Amino acid sequence: MNQDRTAGTLRRLPVQKRSAERFERLLDACAELLDEVGYAALTTKEVARRAEVPIGTLYQFFSDREGLIGALAARNLETFLERVAARLEREKPEGISGIVDVTVDEFVTMRRTITGFGVVDFGAAGQDHTLEPALDNNTAVAERLRAVTAALTGVQGDAELEIAVRVALECADSVLKLAFRTDPQGDSQLIAECKRVLNSYLTDRIRPPGN
Repeated sequence: MNQDRTAGTLRRLPVQKRSAERFERLLDACAELLDEVGYAALTTKEVARRAEVPIGTLYQFFSDREGLIGALAARNLETFLERVAARLEREKPEGISGIVDVTVDEFVTMRRTITGFGVVDFGAAGQDHTLEPALDNNTAVAERLRAVTAALTGVQGDAELEIAVRVALECADSVLKLAFRTDPQGDSQLIAECKRVLNSYLTDRIRPPGN
């Protein structure tokens, strides 16, 4: 079991356009280096060099390497939620199965195409509080997904929905990690089984009003 650790802090968000561009360049460079050298070998000095940003500027935004990783994980989560929301709005799938299919598909697509996502998606190995200092990564993600699920299904976003989404996320996390350990592009059979498990569990646990 990984030792529980607290994420580094984000010192400030950029306000001016130039600062915002540097901030994004640093996150892009971090993602590139994660794919090239891995988490353990990542250094803030090399991230700043790759981004062509002074190391002092990096430390204006991030307290340390963990703060940088936390910001990348947060950007990944926002991108994921935006992609899921856009596709759900576009396709308007019916029922829990449609929501599950879109959510899993978007995660798999990001894992296959987004730089650094295979190393740091919404957290990093050994960094259990990357997104929120007070919450472990999966709990933080589950809280965001609970809000999406409640809005789409009309169910109350109560403690019962919270535990259902949390259990579903833990199942998905384990099976999808297995899928990408089995095949770098994600084993299609295991991805399908992930959807099957989630559909069966959530259809039983989540009852939209009127059903």
